Amino acid sequence: MPDRVIRETLILGSGPSGLTAAIYAARSRCCPILIHGAQPGGQLTTTTRIENYPGFAEGIDGPTLMQNMEEQARRFGTEFIEGEVSRVDLSSSPFRVWVGDDCYRALTLIISTGASPKMLGLPNEWSLYGRGVSVCATCDGFFYKEKDVVVVGGGDTAMEEAIFLTRLARRVTVIHRRDSLRATQAMQEQARNHERIVFRWDTEVIGILEDQAGVTGIRVLHLPTGRDEKIDCDGVFVAIGHIPNTELFRGQLEMDSEGFIVTRNFTETRIPGVFAAGDVQDPHFRQAVTAAASGCMAAMQAERYLESRKKPGKDIVP
Repeated sequence: MPDRVIRETLILGSGPSGLTAAIYAARSRCCPILIHGAQPGGQLTTTTRIENYPGFAEGIDGPTLMQNMEEQARRFGTEFIEGEVSRVDLSSSPFRVWVGDDCYRALTLIISTGASPKMLGLPNEWSLYGRGVSVCATCDGFFYKEKDVVVVGGGDTAMEEAIFLTRLARRVTVIHRRDSLRATQAMQEQARNHERIVFRWDTEVIGILEDQAGVTGIRVLHLPTGRDEKIDCDGVFVAIGHIPNTELFRGQLEMDSEGFIVTRNFTETRIPGVFAAGDVQDPHFRQAVTAAASGCMAAMQAERYLESRKKPGKDIVP
C-alpha cells in the first residue's frame, strides 16, 4: 500500500515543470513518483503548435512535446500515478498526499500544479483555444503577422500583450469593460500612444465568431448604450489574469495576494523539503521554457536537501 512506503521525492503535476523535475530527480536516483490528473501534460496539451521552445527549429505540437517529456521521465524510472489529489499534510516530514483513499508519503515534495487562465465564459472559447483564441502573446503572436487581433483586459498583462503584438499584428484592438485602465501609468501611456493600438472602452465581449478555420471576429456590447456590434479579427488574446492551482496548500504555505506560492532561493518554500516550480509560483513569465527551468532547479534543490538530511536510502522503504 502507498502509505507503507516513504518516497524520496513526490511531484504533483505533469506540465513542463513537473516532468522536467521528474527527469532530473530520476536521473539523480531520487526515486520520484509523479501524480497527475486525467489529462496529463498541463496547458501545453491544448496548444496546437509551439514555435519558441528551444531545440525545435520547425516547431512542435504541444501534445507531442509533453508526450516526449513523459516518455523521457519514464525511461529514467519515474513512476506515474493518475488521480486527483484530495488533500495534503505538510505539517511534518514525511509529507503526506492523498489520492482518494491512498496516502503517499515523501521526504521531499515538488509542487508543479500550474495555473489556470481566467477566461471569458463564452461557450466556444475552449473549442477555439489554439485556433484563434490565446492567453499568451509571446507564445502565439507569431501566427498573427499582419493580421488584426483583439486583446481583452485592462491591467498590466493586457497592455504588455497588446504592446508585444504590435511587433507582429497589423492592428491591435483592446477591449475593456471600464472607461479607465488598471495598468500602471507607464504601461498605460506606452499603450495609449502606440499608433497600432485602438481602445474600445466600456465594452464587453459577448461572443466569438468562427468558421471552419477558426476565429473570424467577436461580438461586443457597449455597456452604457446597450449597442451590440461585430468587430472583425483573426485572433482573440484573453489577458484577464491567471488562477494558480494552490487551493490544496492554503493555510500551509505562504502565498501572495493572488494565491501564487511564495518561494525563496529559487524554488524553496517556507517549509524545508517542500519546493514549488512553474506557473504555480510564477505570476510573471508563464512560459514553457521557464517552467521547465524551475522544475530542474526544484529537483536539484530537493536532491541537495535529501543529501544534507541523511545518507541516500536511509529509512527509505524500497
